[in-house]
Amino acid sequence: MKEYTQLTSIEMVREFTRDNQLSFIYISRENCSVCHAVWPKVQELLSDYPQIQVGKVDADEVKEIAGEYLVFTVPTMFLLLEQKELFRESRFIRIDQLKQNLERAILDI
Repeated sequence: MKEYTQLTSIEMVREFTRDNQLSFIYISRENCSVCHAVWPKVQELLSDYPQIQVGKVDADEVKEIAGEYLVFTVPTMFLLLEQKELFRESRFIRIDQLKQNLERAILDI
């Protein structure tokens, strides 16, 4: 499983994305069964990409995440390259599509 950083404030999210060239942000909520089901699969997939740093955010705890990153539903996840969004997945996550997006993003770098 890919190690991750639990981000507990909007300042931590900003710092995390600023300090890591490639950052993957996973946003969920405590009472979201889809979020909890998808997260282990995402972690496993991301373990193949050591160059990507992973941050996890609880949207109930960091309410500002919704406004700052335009998050309307959970789970939402996105990959940033130097703070610029490369792609985003939300709600109904297809792991095979996520893998293709990761592959495409890594090849373009």
